[in-house]
Parts: sequence; structure tokens; C-alpha cells
Amino acid sequence: MKKITLLLGLTIFAGQNAFAFHPDIYQPRVPEESLEQVRNIESSFPDSPERIEAGKKIYFGKGLCVTCHSNDGKGVRLPGHSPRNFTEKKWQESRTDGELMWVLKNGSPGTGMPIRVGKVITEEEGWSVIQFIRSLKNK
Repeated sequence: MKKITLLLGLTIFAGQNAFAFHPDIYQPRVPEESLEQVRNIESSFPDSPERIEAGKKIYFGKGLCVTCHSNDGKGVRLPGHSPRNFTEKKWQESRTDGELMWVLKNGSPGTGMPIRVGKVITEEEGWSVIQFIRSLKNK
């Protein structure tokens, strides 16, 4: 009886989490009421090879991005809602830098993406990571 109860509980729990996932990977993670404003946010740091390199160090280091998004940026395959594939052109073109910063600051509810900026990395480091992520578009 205990096994059946545990199995039923796990099934219900898994089912609830499945509904928390975003069914469309291109769906913005920013709440609709904030989306227009967030899309217009731009980095005050100019694009540069040095900033991309700094972002790469954070991605593979203290930012822990590599843990879920993998060495090549294509994401680790997970059941349910796999981490974003940063090499996908359509995804890259559908997200603004402001939206990426919003996710770094707020996490992505319904996924495993935690808050990074303000907890693990600074906002400037977050902009560097975004530049590195953008460099993966052509990989």
C-alpha cells in the first residue's frame, strides 16, 4: 500500500511540475506587463572580445551556467524542460539582451533556471555572460 501511495504521490507531483513548464521555448519569460519595457533595456557595456572572454570565464566558472547549458551552449537534455540551447538562431533572434538580463535577475519560473545576478554574479558580469551567450549563435 505504501508503494502505491508513494507512486501516486510522485505521479501527481510530476504532473503538477509538468504544467509549470513553458510549453513553447520561444515564449518570453518576462511577465507580459513588463515585456515591452524589459525588451528595450540595453547594456551600457560595449561589445568587445574582452567582454566576451570575461563572460566565458563566468559561464564556465562562478556563474555555473555550464552545469545546465553545457560546454557548447546547446543545453543538457533533461526530462520536461531542458535548458535553453544558446546556439539556436531562432531563439537568439527572439530574445533581447534586456530579456536575458531579466532572466538572470529573476530566474525563469517553471524551469530550473535560478536567479544569478545579485546572488552569484554582479550585473556587469551578467552583461558579460550575455555577450558570451550571443557569441554562441554561430556555433
